Amino acid sequence: MIRHVVFFSAKRPEDIEAIHDGLMLLAGIPAATRFEVGRNLQTDPIPGTRVDLVVYAEFADQAALAAFKAHPLYQRSIDVVRPLRDQRISADFLA
Repeated sequence: MIRHVVFFSAKRPEDIEAIHDGLMLLAGIPAATRFEVGRNLQTDPIPGTRVDLVVYAEFADQAALAAFKAHPLYQRSIDVVRPLRDQRISADFLA
């Protein structure tokens, strides 16, 4: 299984909801066995880069992850989110 985690920060706090809605487009892609978008609770006391939203997804294998990224909703989500986000950090790992 592959776990896919992506962190997003907004350029402007007022864009967080629009970014969330853009990321939720990804929920319509059937390739993931689990998919979530969550707002960071901002509870970490250590100062650093602010993260506003987190995408967490699980995929059976590399082919499923590739199918997720090839789906038209993936590009649609990028088109909504990219202009509004400041930072994006992605990680994939085997579970």
